[in-house]
Amino acid sequence: MSVPQSPSEPSEPSEPSEPSEPSEPSEPSEPSGSFGPERREPVGRTPGGRLRWRFVREAAYTLACLPLAIIGFVYVVVALSLGSGLAVTFVGFPLLAAMVVGARGFGVAQRALVASMLGERVPAPRPFRARRQGGMGLIRAGLGDGAGWRAFVYLLVKFPLGLASAIVTIAFCCDGLGGITYPIWRRYLPVQHDDDGRPHRGASFGTNYFLDTWQRMSLAVLGGAVLVFIGIWLIRGLVGLDRLLVRGLLGPTNRQLAAERMHELEFTRAAAVDDSAAALRRIERDLHDGAQARLVSMAMNLGTVREQLATADGDSLDLDQTRSLVDAAHRDVKEALVELRDLARGIHPPILDHGLEAALTSLSARGTGSGVPSVRLRVDLPQRPSAAIETIAYFCAAEMLANAIKHGHAGEVGISVVGRAGRVRLAVVDDGTGGATAEPGGGLAGLAERVRTVDGWLDVTSPPGGPTRITVDLPLHA
Repeated sequence: MSVPQSPSEPSEPSEPSEPSEPSEPSEPSEPSGSFGPERREPVGRTPGGRLRWRFVREAAYTLACLPLAIIGFVYVVVALSLGSGLAVTFVGFPLLAAMVVGARGFGVAQRALVASMLGERVPAPRPFRARRQGGMGLIRAGLGDGAGWRAFVYLLVKFPLGLASAIVTIAFCCDGLGGITYPIWRRYLPVQHDDDGRPHRGASFGTNYFLDTWQRMSLAVLGGAVLVFIGIWLIRGLVGLDRLLVRGLLGPTNRQLAAERMHELEFTRAAAVDDSAAALRRIERDLHDGAQARLVSMAMNLGTVREQLATADGDSLDLDQTRSLVDAAHRDVKEALVELRDLARGIHPPILDHGLEAALTSLSARGTGSGVPSVRLRVDLPQRPSAAIETIAYFCAAEMLANAIKHGHAGEVGISVVGRAGRVRLAVVDDGTGGATAEPGGGLAGLAERVRTVDGWLDVTSPPGGPTRITVDLPLHA
């Protein structure tokens, strides 16, 4: 699905058009800060499968973090030792400043691990900037880099935490899995003899106690299951503590988040004002160029008829000309009514008064009638969104369905709307040609700006050749 290059305000879904006032793509294509999606669980798994998958990811995370924890701890120890030891020379402070700033790299790697293995995205802190030019300015900025020093603290704490997490994973999970599978691999153990010379094939405790009977093997399996169960919760607790440390020490501070939030509100306020102004200009243009022109033409035709009726007598009245003028006026009235009705629907479709599900059902029917063999709709909204959110979701769905039909040449389109935890998530998936991007000046960029005005975000996944998946996340109430 490709994106049109000359967008305009979306209209009635029977003739969908592009959204107005496009601007540069924002969060939807790359959600920033703490306002975008932070975690994404695997799709299509049962609750038990999700729990098992989460345990596997957390256990792998503890093992993957161990080398980084060791290297980071050595880095901090070397930095502090060299920096303090060489402080009396001219290289001590520059070296320490450089290594403080360099600790940000460990934060980048750790956040990448958390995002890829735990599915949680932690925003990066504010980039390093020197307020003053020159070498002394860089040294002062490096020594005063709060993000770098917080990364130092994290690396110091991460070493014992990572070591403990890896030990717990190996001791409880590996030994537990070994106990659970003991009846399988016991047969491959070498034969041993007790003090009486009797042969045994199994693990031994001392010289005369062997796990080679079904009762003892059952105890081994039970013990392994208990170890795994305990290990799961220990790992979950340790990983949860590490999540808190990553958010608190490797992410932005509350002050930075507040500043970003203020900037976000200023941007969305400006976008909302621009969107309202664009809507008013569009309404004025449509009224001036459409309905007003029709009414002017009708008034002129009716004025001509009135003059003819006032000046002509019964014999000189041209009935054919009068009839044609009345027919033209009647035609202008009908066309003006159609344009006014379409304009009203473009502002707020009346079917939305019956709810978003009814509106999307009508939209899906229109899409099927526009050449798409199949439009699947799934709506799960335990609580009805506010009117503004319903309107935005409806026009987003109309725009994305129109793009799938017109540009993506899709044969099947799926629309789903799910409401959870005070949010509404709209997803449109099609099997078209793919390649959709939220480029500046494109329709998706306009949608991204529209959803951003209500603290929403838009995400596009559209590899060349398809399929295309566009997700819009909105608050339940604006």
